[in-house]
Amino acid sequence: MKKFKILAIVFSVSCFAAGAAQATEHHSGHGGGANGGGSGGGGECIKARLAKFLPAHLATVAPESEFSFVAYNIQKPEQVAVTVKNIPVELDAEFKDPFYLIKGKLPATLNNTMARINVKVSAKSSHCEAENGWLVKITDK
Repeated sequence: MKKFKILAIVFSVSCFAAGAAQATEHHSGHGGGANGGGSGGGGECIKARLAKFLPAHLATVAPESEFSFVAYNIQKPEQVAVTVKNIPVELDAEFKDPFYLIKGKLPATLNNTMARINVKVSAKSSHCEAENGWLVKITDK
């Protein structure tokens, strides 16, 4: 009789523990799972880091000037998009372990204005996306 009670208790506890583990796995998209917020089984995401913006913030530059920055923790350069005053900019990227050196040119249509070079890094999860930028003063031609 005592063995039956102990066996029943052990069975009940193990069923409860299995149910809790399944619930945690099911709700991993809400930050409670072992994958760090539902990253789809690929482990935790590492947010991209953008640095070394050139020319410097608030620098005065000529129209069509080149700009550059480095992007850490990205899988491929296609994740990076740059706009200047909502105008998309074509980019060149070079891998320099452990970062990408990203270069572009200011749009030819912009002169005698202030403009923000806006950088966005897309990712599978919105928690892993990054955005940054800086201002430059573009002179007349």
